Amino acid sequence: MIEVRELRPDDWQMWRRLRQEALSDAPAAFGSTLAEWTGPGDTEGRWRARLTDVPFNVIVWWRGIPAGMVGAYVDEEGTVELISMWVAPFARGRGVADAAVSAVLDWAGGRAVGLSVKVDNQAAIKLYRRHGFADAGRSPDDAGERRMLRSMSMNQIPDARDAACRAD
Repeated sequence: MIEVRELRPDDWQMWRRLRQEALSDAPAAFGSTLAEWTGPGDTEGRWRARLTDVPFNVIVWWRGIPAGMVGAYVDEEGTVELISMWVAPFARGRGVADAAVSAVLDWAGGRAVGLSVKVDNQAAIKLYRRHGFADAGRSPDDAGERRMLRSMSMNQIPDARDAACRAD
């Protein structure tokens, strides 16, 4: 069973544990590093601020175990940015990633949604395409990333959660 739970600043310890696990498991997938979020950077205040500054953060639970995470915010142009997406290795291919993307799309409420993805992360690119995202060129943040966008008109496509039955 998959459950999506939105986080608040008081949930910082859960976010911290999963985020550090994500940065350890897939260091090349993120703009941040584990070193930046451990040691002197590993403070309760910083974790609470992250959950405050980014207005939408969820953890996806699979069979009662925290198995994935994603965040989102609205940029200056009104586009929702999907960020910090990760699924634990034990839960990949079980619909956790689909649930995470669907949570962001629901939160977006009809606004366009954008993201950046590493060019060699074919599994993630396939996931995002399944949810209506299209390639929009090179990411302005990283030459090794592609920009993907899902337009507001994509709200007319069938609910992406139907894809949760398929592999991530």
